[in-house]
Amino acid sequence: MADLNKQGRSARQAARRLAAATRSEKDEVLLALSRNIVKAERDILAANAKDLEAAKANGMSASMQDRLLLDHARLESIAQGVRDVAALPDPIGEVDRMWKPENGLTIGKERVPLGVIGIIFESRPNVTVDAAVLCFKSGNAVILKGGSDAYRSNSALIQVIQATLQTYGFPVEAIQLADASRETAQEMMRLNGLIDVLIPRGGANLIRTVVENATVPVIETGSGNCHIYVDKEADIDMAVSIVVSAKCSRPSVCNACETVVVHEAVAAEFLPKMEALMQEKQVELRADKAARHYLKTAVAATTEDYAAEFSDLILAVKTVDSLDEAIEHINLYSTGHSESIITRDYFTGRIFHREIDSAAVYINASTRFTDGFEFGFGAEIGISTQKLHARGPMGLAELTSTKYIIFGEGQTK
Repeated sequence: MADLNKQGRSARQAARRLAAATRSEKDEVLLALSRNIVKAERDILAANAKDLEAAKANGMSASMQDRLLLDHARLESIAQGVRDVAALPDPIGEVDRMWKPENGLTIGKERVPLGVIGIIFESRPNVTVDAAVLCFKSGNAVILKGGSDAYRSNSALIQVIQATLQTYGFPVEAIQLADASRETAQEMMRLNGLIDVLIPRGGANLIRTVVENATVPVIETGSGNCHIYVDKEADIDMAVSIVVSAKCSRPSVCNACETVVVHEAVAAEFLPKMEALMQEKQVELRADKAARHYLKTAVAATTEDYAAEFSDLILAVKTVDSLDEAIEHINLYSTGHSESIITRDYFTGRIFHREIDSAAVYINASTRFTDGFEFGFGAEIGISTQKLHARGPMGLAELTSTKYIIFGEGQTK
């Protein structure tokens, strides 16, 4: 407890320095950091290899190992992400608008940092860098608490980050790594007065635990039971391509498709074509009775399957006889992350877009695009599935608050 309190106090001091930093100062650090990550590749990958070795010994699934893995290409991508954030406009100090009411005051609304952000996340070491640079650019100090599976990798990355901060005269306490224990996570959830907001990023169990136990304000992110609805007016070849890619390109991520909902009018044509490609990818299909009539390999789906975020090569299949039934099913089981409709009917697409209650709704595109990089944010702190403060991919603007600035000429009341 004492160590985490110390980290919190030092983070608050560092946050004051960051809040006053100019864009050029911050961007200089970020560009240097992108170079330093590449230079430190050998040390970072060596630490990651030890994490992977331990993960395999502990029986971690292949899809979760993929989340943990760092290699040359992923490090290059991480470094490019840092450069992308440096290229983005700095939101701090932006004034949304100015106005003058009848009292003669000039009132403005200015964008400011949140302060100290705590982030609890699981086995994705790229999150360490994404979160660090987004918080830094938006003027926030951050305390990162990753999972024990990635602790060596995260430590190696934090060493590079803090060395870069120190070189350019910023306090290393601006970006800190907490230990990986569950006790630390519980302490962070109650670090009122030192952490301004807590962001969990990971699976449903982690997010639920933080939401239910934190006394610090929480931004709920991440859990992704995403759906694709194949409408009766769908281009079947397009639908097959999108569904297979959304499920198989990276099944462990939160924007992967977990359930395909199919209109019965196209089930006979769509399902066998989809199944053939899914078999090549070794995807297990769990389907309702109507869908199994057209599928050779599917097993019976349960209610739990429709509610599941598999994060694996498993896909649930549901048939419906109308757009309304599709929307009802999706809104019932969705976690509010990302949903898509495949249709050639413009008005059907618009109804789906209007009535689906999720952070991102697509027409004729994969749910896999719900991502800070793809949305042009440079990186993301997570995908918010709540409705207050931030929703969807969270970039720089979502890590800020506002305050009012008021200019007077001696007015009294």
